[in-house]
Amino acid sequence: MGFINTALNNCRDIVRRFMHGLARQLNSATGGKVSPNTITITGLVAHIPIAYFIAMGSNWVAAGLLIVFGLFDTLDGELARLQKRASPAGMVLDASTDRFKEVLLYSGVAYAIIATGRPYLAVWAVIACGASLCVSYIKAKGETAVRGSSLTPNEINRLFADGLMRFEVRMAILVVGLLASQVAVAVIVIAVLSSFTAIGRLLRITQKLSNVQD
Repeated sequence: MGFINTALNNCRDIVRRFMHGLARQLNSATGGKVSPNTITITGLVAHIPIAYFIAMGSNWVAAGLLIVFGLFDTLDGELARLQKRASPAGMVLDASTDRFKEVLLYSGVAYAIIATGRPYLAVWAVIACGASLCVSYIKAKGETAVRGSSLTPNEINRLFADGLMRFEVRMAILVVGLLASQVAVAVIVIAVLSSFTAIGRLLRITQKLSNVQD
C-alpha cells in the first residue's frame, strides 16, 4: 500500500505542476478576473451533462468530458494559490462540490445499468456512491477531531491521505469503465474498494486518536 500511495502522490504532483502552468496562463489571459470559485462551480455544473451522457450510454463522450472537467478540481486550487485567494470557505466549497459530482455521476450510472435490463446491478452504483461519501466523510470528521491534539502536521497528513480510493482514483476507475463499456464492473470495483478504504481509514483514525487521548 505504501508503494501505491507513493505512486499516486507522484502522479498527483505531476498533474498539479501541469495545472499550475495552466492556471498561470488562464490568470494572465483573463487579467485575474476568473475566480477559483467560478472554476469550482463550472466544474460542478459540467457534471450534469456528463451524468446525462452516462445515463444515455454515450460513454466515450462522458469519459472525455469527465477527464477535462475532472482536472478543474486541481485547477481551482492552483488558481486560488496563485491569486492568494485560498481560504477555508473555498476549501469547503471545493470538497462539497466533489460530493455533489459523485451523486450526479452514480445516479447516471444507476440509470444506465437499469436501461441495460439488469436493474439488480444498479444497487452497486448506490453502494459505490455511499462508500465514496463515507471515505470523504471520515476524513473530514477525523480532521475536525484531531484539532488541538498532539499530532504533528506530517502525522495528520499521512493519517488522512491513507487508503487507496481517493476521489481522483475513483474517477479514474469510472473513466476506464466508461471507455471499456464496463460501467457496471467499474462501480462494483469502486464500491468494494471504497468500502475497504472507508473501514480501514476509520480504524486507523480511531486507533490513532485513542492513543493520543491515552
